Amino acid sequence: MRILLIDNDLRTYTRLLQTINGSFVIQHVFSVEEAKQVLDCELPDMVISEVHMGESESGLVLCRYIRENARLRHVPVMLFTSLATTDDKVAGFEAGADDYVVKPFDSGHLIARIRLLMRIKHLERRN
Repeated sequence: MRILLIDNDLRTYTRLLQTINGSFVIQHVFSVEEAKQVLDCELPDMVISEVHMGESESGLVLCRYIRENARLRHVPVMLFTSLATTDDKVAGFEAGADDYVVKPFDSGHLIARIRLLMRIKHLERRN
């Protein structure tokens, strides 16, 4: 399974790599623009994106981009962020996220959430 990770913090990528321990292939980009370029050429099995990546970059914008694109809209999107208020979570789901995980994260919980999203994707393909 291939995951596209969008996060401008290299530590998140490093921690995620340690967490998944080779269970998934992760492609990491640092910006929404880079993510859009990748998504225009490749179709990952899942997208994990930070919400807040500076003044002009937002995982919410990327999430809306994915949901508005017919070729991409079936790709599961997990928002992965330190923004933890109920309003933040609601905004994420309204933008089209399938899941919302707050940092710092528990490794076992994160892997379970990733597997759950992939199971849902697999079931949707069968219908």
